[in-house]
Amino acid sequence: MGGISSEREVSLVSGRACADALERLGARVSRIDAGRDLAEVLSRLKPDVCFNALHGAWGEDGCVQGLLETLQIPYTHSGVLASALAMDKAKSKAVIAAAGVPVPGGGLFNRFEVARDHVIAPPYVVKPNAEGSSVGVFIVRERANRPPQEVVDPSWTFGEEVMVEPFVAGKELAVAVMDGKALTVTEIVPKTGFYDYEAKYGEGGSEHVLPAKMPPQVFEKCLQYSERAHAALGCRGVTRSDLRYDDVNDILVLLEVNTQPGMTPTSLAPEQAAHKGVDFDRLVLWITEDAYARGGAGGIARIGETSSESIR
Repeated sequence: MGGISSEREVSLVSGRACADALERLGARVSRIDAGRDLAEVLSRLKPDVCFNALHGAWGEDGCVQGLLETLQIPYTHSGVLASALAMDKAKSKAVIAAAGVPVPGGGLFNRFEVARDHVIAPPYVVKPNAEGSSVGVFIVRERANRPPQEVVDPSWTFGEEVMVEPFVAGKELAVAVMDGKALTVTEIVPKTGFYDYEAKYGEGGSEHVLPAKMPPQVFEKCLQYSERAHAALGCRGVTRSDLRYDDVNDILVLLEVNTQPGMTPTSLAPEQAAHKGVDFDRLVLWITEDAYARGGAGGIARIGETSSESIR
């Protein structure tokens, strides 16, 4: 948990919650604030399985997954390729679209080009290509005179290229996928007008409507698209897909897949699991057993009873 990304503080919260859950279940838990000496620390501890509660770059983008593969330590969530693909918004959108899931248009642009003039017609969204938790995201409204200048600020640390895509108005939605099966749909109603970092993690920053109120056929599409995206990227364990639904023009798009979603009892994925009858401790146990059942880092589950069967 923790780590070195911009999502460090969120990861510490997730990590503490998961470690507490595993200890309540009787596991022997070592809490590691992951740093550059991670390989040395893990080699010394020799854990049976690693619960990866890191968020963002390095911990969620395939880097730490590659380290765990090298050390031959079973680990939770998705493998190297799926993690790297999901973190890269441009590449993951291409894979997801090829699987028949609608995604927003737009593309990658140099940040200085984006700051000079509108590269697509407003309204549109500007965001880093490989960050999470809505870090560095800007909405350019329809009558905006100029693009966001923050992308060329000396403090910008999110890469030379940024993703620019049309803004889809309407409902902010989330779907957790567990063991390849979508759980339900949550509508997020931010109190700040935009589901930014503060709305996601600040106390009272947003309201979760669970299950989301929408036409049944759209609800079902959300589930189908999330399962399809999870499978297309090669994900495993628990993921969370973020979607937008324009209920005026009946447009549904999948924005991205989070391979290591927030893991506190009030986070979106655990909330959905609880709604389906799997409480937080049992969810953490399932994720851990799912990783261990593969027998080796990145491997597939052994033939026989799986942790998913025991949970059900």
